[in-house]
Amino acid sequence: MTGLDKTVATAAEAVADVPDGASLAVGGFGLSGNPVALIEALLARGTTGLSVVSNNCGVDDWGLGLLLGAGRIRRMTSSYVGENKEFERQFLAGELELVLTPQGTLAEQLRAGGSGIAAFWTRTGVGTQVADGGLPQRYDGAGGVAVASSRKEVRAFTAADGTSADFVLEEAITTDYALVHAARGDRHGNLVFHRSARNFSPLAAMAGRVCVAQVEELVEPGEIDPDDVHLPGVFVHRVVHVPGGEKRIEKRTTTPTAATPTPTTTTTTKEG
Repeated sequence: MTGLDKTVATAAEAVADVPDGASLAVGGFGLSGNPVALIEALLARGTTGLSVVSNNCGVDDWGLGLLLGAGRIRRMTSSYVGENKEFERQFLAGELELVLTPQGTLAEQLRAGGSGIAAFWTRTGVGTQVADGGLPQRYDGAGGVAVASSRKEVRAFTAADGTSADFVLEEAITTDYALVHAARGDRHGNLVFHRSARNFSPLAAMAGRVCVAQVEELVEPGEIDPDDVHLPGVFVHRVVHVPGGEKRIEKRTTTPTAATPTPTTTTTTKEG
């Protein structure tokens, strides 16, 4: 890697300096846009004690679920954790800490962290345990709550029309590293994400002090139209080319058709 060329040869090299106990912002939405090659490289390296911020934690044998299943994650900050049985087991057994956060709030926390904004006010969560505290963050393994969330600051603001409403103060999130998957990227780190992978990946990338991006298609600087760039290279520190690879979906559903009374299998997916 020389000058503005941020490419590295392998995923293993890209994450070689991630230490035990590091905090990670990981892109993806459902199973779309999961940086699987980087996750597998961390798994192979043996990195442990990780504190991960991501919309969800993959499934039992895919995405972040690989690190979770190997006992490498000590704390998750997520908005959705419903597709992973091992996650449920570890959380209820007191082996995993969870900060459960409303999805829009989590997205804004990452964006704010990457933008240098310390905190922001939002109405989301007012009047619930999100603001009042008491959400279980770690169980004691015997059915009791060992650690619960703390009460957050709530303040009333008056709008221009004279109406007043309460807002809760949410702090921004920054992490030591960010891991993201992009459909296309150039050697300077400019990235293009595919469909729903764009929901969280640019925000996660912004929040990491060191951002590592795996890209399916690597192109030369100038080949991506500036209007098509979803994340400028200024936020990206390392780029590794990971062409192709398996892509998963979360659920298969069946839908009957008029011509065929027997249900036919169709696919519900978030492409990335």
